[in-house]
Amino acid sequence: MSAFETFFWTGFPYLALAMLIVGLVWRYRYDKFGWTSRSSQLHESALLRWASPMFHFGILFVGLGHVMGLLIPKSWTQALGVSEHAYHLMATIGGTAAGVMTIVGLIGLLYRRIVTKSVRFATTKNDIFMYVLLCLPIGLGFWATLQNQILGVPGGYDYRETISPWLRSILTFQPQPELIALVPTSFKLHIIAGFLLFAIWPFTRLVHVVSAPVMYPTRPYVVYRSREESIQSTARPRGWDPVQTRPQNRDSRSQGA
Repeated sequence: MSAFETFFWTGFPYLALAMLIVGLVWRYRYDKFGWTSRSSQLHESALLRWASPMFHFGILFVGLGHVMGLLIPKSWTQALGVSEHAYHLMATIGGTAAGVMTIVGLIGLLYRRIVTKSVRFATTKNDIFMYVLLCLPIGLGFWATLQNQILGVPGGYDYRETISPWLRSILTFQPQPELIALVPTSFKLHIIAGFLLFAIWPFTRLVHVVSAPVMYPTRPYVVYRSREESIQSTARPRGWDPVQTRPQNRDSRSQGA
């Protein structure tokens, strides 16, 4: 294995993961107000109403499939009595369905962003850069699945013998780049594109993926001034301290103006 290949299958994954972790910490500490998906729902909602859920649910299932296929050793599923053929069918059918859902949703989002003028004007260069690097691993992953698992040899390519143990070796800081040597090129490109997406993740709107409104149900209420006298005699509800303002006579205000 050449030094170039060793870098891609040893150094590059660690570099990408380091950028992901350090970047997220830096972004959270110094750019909390920028930690947002910058929703464009106000500009257009008809296409967004179906494209966004389809993409997000699809990519969620794709991610769960990757976690199960890459992090769970093959010996574990065999110990549970799941044959290689049964696993291949479940992974291929489920992965293809999730991939199609993701791609259709992504196409809808891209179409909306290009065709709807107000959404297009709200799109930044950073958004374009993010969308390009988001489309790469998704497209390459679907191509790899189609080429090797559906149209390839019967039974498909057993990535759990090569890619899965290689990734686990990276995560346990015992890299084994030799495991990736004979992996099909389409899978290699998919892996590189995936780690490249991780590297730029903290510097795009994708940061909203690793955040959730956990404190939203217990947030303080926004308290507005009320003209009802009954409120003065009741216990003050949970929320921010009300702002005390001095009532003014309308005539005096008009004279002062």
